[in-house]
Amino acid sequence: METLGVDLGDRSYPIYIGSGLLDRLGDLLPTLAGKQVLVVTNTTIAPLYLDRVMAGLEGLQACSLILPDGEQYKTLDTLNLIFTKLLEQKHSRTTTLVALGGGVIGDLTGFAAAAYQRGVDFVQIPTTLLSQVDSSVGGKTGVNHALGKNMIGAFHQPKAVIADTETLSTLPARELSAGLAEVIKYGLIRDEAFLHWMEDNMSRLVARDGAALTHAIKRSCGVKAEVVAADEREGGLRAILNLGHTFGHAIEAVQGYGRWLHGEAVGAGMVMALDLSCRMGNVPASAVARGRNIIAAAGLPVLGPADMSVDTYLEKMAVDKKNVDARIRLVLLERVGSAIVTADFDPGMLRATLHDCTAPT
Repeated sequence: METLGVDLGDRSYPIYIGSGLLDRLGDLLPTLAGKQVLVVTNTTIAPLYLDRVMAGLEGLQACSLILPDGEQYKTLDTLNLIFTKLLEQKHSRTTTLVALGGGVIGDLTGFAAAAYQRGVDFVQIPTTLLSQVDSSVGGKTGVNHALGKNMIGAFHQPKAVIADTETLSTLPARELSAGLAEVIKYGLIRDEAFLHWMEDNMSRLVARDGAALTHAIKRSCGVKAEVVAADEREGGLRAILNLGHTFGHAIEAVQGYGRWLHGEAVGAGMVMALDLSCRMGNVPASAVARGRNIIAAAGLPVLGPADMSVDTYLEKMAVDKKNVDARIRLVLLERVGSAIVTADFDPGMLRATLHDCTAPT
């Protein structure tokens, strides 16, 4: 087992990464405020892992809630199901919520924990690569709205993150690739040596080599922990974690949440960010080709969907949490391994990037 820490003073917490951790929950769970526990999961994960998690909570007053699976259910209506369960079971403010699933379950459960009785504890048990390397760490929680992704939410840090790499064995290949998008992101924005490692080991990652996955998860979480510790509430540095996301969120919003997986949209979005960075003179064309090649090697799309126009992108990109005073702000590279957040780009260059990085009709 590998152990990392997110350093946030008295709200610091551990990240445990390893195989078979679901069977060690009794040893890994933090000290709980009370005996009440609600495990929130979904219809895909429950048959696979819920019994093992409930067994690890023996001796506690634990119950579970099984939600439908899919990004399209990351809504206020689904969130209300969690509140209803907590209230029906008379959970107090010393209860602990456990998120067992991917990013959707983690975001919903974390937001419920942030809001229920003005804040209760929660623990992340991520079961997808994307959630293990990204969404489970850092305390971002929330739901989608028809007009924008993740526009309703709160910062609420977990008490622990327990990432059992065995759960990746049941992950569909498409979702594994979607998680690799976030892994690639960390190399592009902050660690070129890690990017080199991925170029040499992408085939091992796609083949689910245990040692390679553990290394990728550990380094990804390490980068995110460093950034979150420096800027917990995204006042500056933390926004670099959104490389490709403004483009990607536009794709998700237009295509319908779930038709393009989040990581697939981010993969195409990172190519767009690289392309615009090149047009601005920040990185050479070889860096764009390099990024496109590694994204493609992970099994991800490198072009946006053919049915999206430049104006459609711009309309959706205008609704983004990074924007200030109605100006689109983007995460771009100043060089490979270093990112910036800026609104200082030529609108004509952005339009050219959107046109050239979209699949032909």
